[in-house]
Formats: sequence, C-alpha cells, structure tokens
Amino acid sequence: MIAEKGPSCNTEDLFDRLVLEYQMPLKRLCFMYLRDMSLAEDAVQETFLKVYKSLRQFRDDCSMKTWIMKIGVNTCKDMLRSAWLRRHDRSITPEDLQIAAEDNSRNEEAEALGQAILKLPVRYKDVILLYYYQNMNQEEIAGILHTSVSTVSRRLNHAQGLLRDVLKGGQEDEWNRYPSESSSGCGTSHLSREA
Repeated sequence: MIAEKGPSCNTEDLFDRLVLEYQMPLKRLCFMYLRDMSLAEDAVQETFLKVYKSLRQFRDDCSMKTWIMKIGVNTCKDMLRSAWLRRHDRSITPEDLQIAAEDNSRNEEAEALGQAILKLPVRYKDVILLYYYQNMNQEEIAGILHTSVSTVSRRLNHAQGLLRDVLKGGQEDEWNRYPSESSSGCGTSHLSREA
C-alpha cells in the first residue's frame, strides 16, 4: 500500500503509483454510483486530476486510499447532481454489471446481488460499496461520508437486511417503507468480505 510521502518521494512518481494502485477499485466504485462505464471513466479521470492538484496538501489524518475514495465519491455525487446527467438515460445492462463486479463470479446470484445493490437508497448503497467492494472499515467509511461510525454500522446492518430480503424473494418496494436508518430486525448477513 502506498502511504509514503516525503522528500525522497517525487510528486509525479507518487501520483503514478497512486493511479496504478487505485485506478481499478476507483473505477468499480464510480461505475456502481453512476451506472455507466463512460461516466465512470470520466469520474475516475476527474478524481485523479483533483488528487494530483491536491497531492501536496494531503494530510496524514487518513490513508491515501480513504482520501482518494472520498474524492471519488464526491465527484460521482457532483456528476449525479448535474442537470445534463439527469436528462440522459443511465440504464445498466447485465454486461456492464459484470465488468464492474469483475471480482464476482459470473453467475445469477452475483448478478442479482449487483442489481439489488444498485437499487438501494443512496445512504445504504454508499456503505455497501465502500465496505464490500473497497474493503474499507467502518471508521474509514464514516470519514468519507462525514458521519459517525455508529451511523455507518446502522446503515450497513440495515442495507444487509434489505439485500437479504430481496435476494430471498422479498419486494424492493418494501425499501420505501424504511425511511429511517434503524437496524431493527436486521442481524448479521451472509454477505462477507473476500480476503
């Protein structure tokens, strides 16, 4: 992991290493947010441009990965808020989902899980994507989302419960009945990180 920055570390060399290490995870994250591969690629480019411009101001109060993913999440949210994007169709195809979730096997369960994640309300999708797809811990996620660790934990548990219900044949419409972030009725999930 890239954590060093100092007099012996040239900015361009450090930037090149950051791109090599984080380009694919960032691209997957942006794709899951934007549901369009070309928009995800644009978001990755914009994210790395922001990283390059701000690299000298990086403070060591979080890891480089957390910092870069935070910039990426904010870039995607900015793109989603843009008027241009709201006027265009951002439908996702199963083929696009397989590209984004290249770590998953190409079976029906992985596709169903990916589709269910994409349909989660944003506050739940955020924590699922960062926790499972970026292997970030709850503290890092809290820093990215500007919230408390306990809120991240509640959202994660609730999202797991929602996903479990949908994958067992529940209705997605039930999600609209859960506007709060309460985790009541949601235990731990069969979802697990791959080591």
